[in-house]
Amino acid sequence: MVEKDKLYSRELVGKTVVSKSGKKFGEVADLVFEIGSGELIHILLKNPTSYTDKMELERTKEGQILIPFSAVIATGDFIVVAEEDII
Repeated sequence: MVEKDKLYSRELVGKTVVSKSGKKFGEVADLVFEIGSGELIHILLKNPTSYTDKMELERTKEGQILIPFSAVIATGDFIVVAEEDII
């Protein structure tokens, strides 16, 4: 039996990340998680928009933008994040 509230990481990679107001942030490149607990920590962005580049968001050592997974409020065709929970 497959639970409907579970998503696999491959279903999220490549989806567009947007704010509640519809501002586009970029696409999901990868997910960062805690190995011990499996808790999702960050979304790693690819193809960030100019809007996202102007924000002072946390970045990896390589300069890739990280979005806290705790800011995610919905998943579907898009990954919707609460912008106020990011900054």
